[in-house]
Amino acid sequence: MSAKFEPTFESLYEHKTPDWFRDAKFGIWSHWGPQSVPMYGDWYARNMYIEGSDQYRYHVRHYGHPSKFGYKDICALWKAENFDPDGLMDLYHRAGARFFVAQATHHDHFFNYDSAVNRFNSVKVGPGKDICALWKAAADRYAMPFGLTEHLAASFSWWFVNKGADKTGPFAGVPYDGNDPAYRDFYHDNYEHSEQNWPWLTPNPKFRAYWLRAVTEMIDRFTPDLLYSDSELPFGADDFSCGLEAVAHLYNKSIEKYGFNNAVYTQKNRDAKIFKVGTLDIEKSQLPGIQPDPWETDTCIGNWFYDVRQTYKQPGHIIEMLVDIISKNGTMLLNILQRPDGTIDEWERWTLEEIGSWFDAASEGVYGTRPWRVFGEGESRVVIDGFRESQVPWTASDYRFTAKDNNVYAFLMHAPEDRRAVIRSFGESDKITAVSLLGCGEVPFVQNWGALTVKLPDELPTKYTNCLKITLG
Repeated sequence: MSAKFEPTFESLYEHKTPDWFRDAKFGIWSHWGPQSVPMYGDWYARNMYIEGSDQYRYHVRHYGHPSKFGYKDICALWKAENFDPDGLMDLYHRAGARFFVAQATHHDHFFNYDSAVNRFNSVKVGPGKDICALWKAAADRYAMPFGLTEHLAASFSWWFVNKGADKTGPFAGVPYDGNDPAYRDFYHDNYEHSEQNWPWLTPNPKFRAYWLRAVTEMIDRFTPDLLYSDSELPFGADDFSCGLEAVAHLYNKSIEKYGFNNAVYTQKNRDAKIFKVGTLDIEKSQLPGIQPDPWETDTCIGNWFYDVRQTYKQPGHIIEMLVDIISKNGTMLLNILQRPDGTIDEWERWTLEEIGSWFDAASEGVYGTRPWRVFGEGESRVVIDGFRESQVPWTASDYRFTAKDNNVYAFLMHAPEDRRAVIRSFGESDKITAVSLLGCGEVPFVQNWGALTVKLPDELPTKYTNCLKITLG
């Protein structure tokens, strides 16, 4: 059995990213909870308490004023009555996902499992179901690594708005229900925060201790193969002790289960001193080239919570993002939105089926691969600018590469109209012995002066990103 980790940077730097994470490449995430009830987008639990915001207007006109009908009442409306984790997991596996991640709690402080530290959880309020336990059982049936996300660290300051009151109108000066002492344990005793003082991670010592108790409970109950913090390592540069304690506990519980650490911890601080205790997560963006350490992009098909106003990414866009990410030593975690009853809509199902059909043709170039000596060829690049995920206008000169054994996989980001693919990244010393088109078979090729020219068939195996398997001798 591997030696246990200590809650120090020096000890945690010794961890290695497990092979399952590096091999899986593509996971699906259920970013789901009571905030899906209005079907009106992300951060609903916060914005419904911000007078004049779009979600505030929706809330007062649909449910009533937050002094009378607050977020605790939204939680009671969440029933998840048509939640079918086995059916969804079957779809997700067929769509190509090889790990699954469930949301344990968002910033709204509602826990999606049977918690002993928080009475506002999915067993005692709302669905009457242990959502995370049901997800884990479904993932286990497909031998898919199971992860959890916690967004709790930011909750204390994020939710100070529930202590406010309208400044104008018929409810001016009437306190929101976050001021009710009967629910102070749920809404937090966070009067110290204000619009002028809103750090993402609070300095409040009592809440920091609570966070550690809650995350320890999650780890003890589920022994997750992945734990994601929607923040940097808690609680930031002034005191990382809680975060270090939690990560060490995550790894040590994994050692107890497997005999070695099989767990991944992701957080969002890009400082190598911080992220090297685990794996760097990039929310809704990417990195510019091959990274020496494995990393992850977390993104979503639309908004983070179900939103009737939101457009969805098209299947081809998601596939192109995935290919670009894995060429740089990354992994993609994709959120699939669920309605409050637990179902997904027809457009999401169609998108997953399209992605699954692409995996049927191209999966060999994805699973178990590693970056090649260059991530790509061609001038086109993804836009790396905060939360922008614009689709790239690829050209026939653009390729992305992965490698496995003695094979290089070249993804054609835009199939050439003349069906003549030319790749210039091979050197004269690279002896190519065979070329095949995944989903089709061997194709004619010529190698001259290091350039590889491949004749593609008129009919390609997929309407999305096709992939050449290039065997080196």
